Amino acid sequence: MPVASGYLDPDAVVTRARGGGTATGRSARGANQVLLTLAAGQFLMTLDSSVMNVSIATVAEDLGTTVTGIQSAITLYGLVMAALMITGGKISTIVGRRRAFTAGCVVYGAGSFVTSVAPNLAVLLFGWSLLEGVGAALIMPSIVGLVAANFERRGRPRAYGIVASAGAVAVAAGPLIGGVVTTAFSWRWVFAGEVVVVAVILLVARRLHEGPREARPRLDLVGTCLSALALGLTVYGVLRSGEWGWVRPKSGTEWLGLSPVVWLLLAGGLALYLFTRWEQHVSDRGGDPLVRPGMVRENARLRCGLTMFFFQFFVQGGLFFVIPLFLSVVLGLSAAATGVRLLPLSVTLLGAAIAIPRFLPHASPRAVVRSGLLALLAGTVALLAALEVGAGAQVTTVPLLLAGLGIGALASQLGSVTVSSVPDEESGDVGGLQNTGSNLGLSLGTALIGSILIASLTSVFLQEVADDPGVPDALAERATVELAGGIPFVSNAQLEDALADAGVDPEVAASVVEDNEHARILALRVSLATVAFVVVLALFFARPLPTVQPADEPRAA
Repeated sequence: MPVASGYLDPDAVVTRARGGGTATGRSARGANQVLLTLAAGQFLMTLDSSVMNVSIATVAEDLGTTVTGIQSAITLYGLVMAALMITGGKISTIVGRRRAFTAGCVVYGAGSFVTSVAPNLAVLLFGWSLLEGVGAALIMPSIVGLVAANFERRGRPRAYGIVASAGAVAVAAGPLIGGVVTTAFSWRWVFAGEVVVVAVILLVARRLHEGPREARPRLDLVGTCLSALALGLTVYGVLRSGEWGWVRPKSGTEWLGLSPVVWLLLAGGLALYLFTRWEQHVSDRGGDPLVRPGMVRENARLRCGLTMFFFQFFVQGGLFFVIPLFLSVVLGLSAAATGVRLLPLSVTLLGAAIAIPRFLPHASPRAVVRSGLLALLAGTVALLAALEVGAGAQVTTVPLLLAGLGIGALASQLGSVTVSSVPDEESGDVGGLQNTGSNLGLSLGTALIGSILIASLTSVFLQEVADDPGVPDALAERATVELAGGIPFVSNAQLEDALADAGVDPEVAASVVEDNEHARILALRVSLATVAFVVVLALFFARPLPTVQPADEPRAA
């Protein structure tokens, strides 16, 4: 039945049961097809979160709308996906993982097609934010369950590592793909290409093994609404924190004297509390809760795995916010050149995710994860030390190689750790929780690191201007008044143009630009120092991880 890849081929099972060979070649090909199919699904779901960030202005102009409108579409895609992730995991358990995966692909493909032909913002929101978000919420939890159903325990670390790394590579490759396709053709071809990829995935999806389905639970509708409300309010609050502020209101938006983010997070926390109480109520009555109450509370390994997923994507979100800013704004690289500079991370990430399970199949998951965190810490600190005024793009290469190695090491272990902590029939539920933790980590990492960067930049820039003898006191006071609410992260050229439009003396403008250069670098360093602190914190939370690979643990018959 098993082959070298750890793939569970249904055809090979039947052949062996009849006394024939194991059809190793066919099984190996099947393993590669299954893995490529699931990795392609993960790649697509993650790609949409980053592919259009570099083409927002172009899309807005084409649709006759504003940049804010397109940013809202990107935000709502992540919001719909995050809010429905737990529900998507339960649906995959109810209707079957392959069926949920296929249905999600159909919905996602329809959304991509609608987006590719969208004549205005309303149609774009329907296709991209709603349909693609719903499709992703069905696909991503199903992928976790399908890996468990199609690969033996000894083959799962490699499979989970490749699938997880496909998502991380999509984050890095998204700006490159979006920039190149938009520049050479049109942004619409990105979504048209997604339709083609989805069609290919659907053709190959018939090879996916369904896995065990001993019972057909009901969908907890009240729990579904409460979980969507809790996650939706929380993620939306985090995503809007950059515009509204975390506590002190920005842009004139306030609720009862505070930023709306405070109230959204409080409301999300209340909805989460009500969700947990309702799930306990349903479980006590012998019903089918959306999430079994004791699944996380009583399972230390699962709880640790989900926590580490949160930390991984928090750090990943922070790095992918800071590094592109340095490359594109500070150095002025194009979207395509920025994407090329991020490729070293993708290379080592994918390499580590594949090589560690292959060459170290019996390594301690705890040791691998801790080693990955140390590599991630080394890369972050190395970049922090290398950033200075006048530094070129080459200073990011070695830090990105180290960071990719660290993220790849985590990706090679965490998926197998979380799914192995529960019976295979609950892998869909774990997939929902796992992707929820990942989305929360990515959203919070991007928003919090972004807030720290802007706050640091504002504070340092205003202090630099106030202390600069070349800047008149009147201009310093004006900057303090106008920029106290936050200064955008702008390039030298943008600042020079703004100062020229304001009629500032050229010599004074040159002094202000120099102050901005120093403030930007210091703000980037503060942000990276925060990322490094979070990595160190994650090292403490890694202790409950197992020291033995799930495949090497004795299993009851």
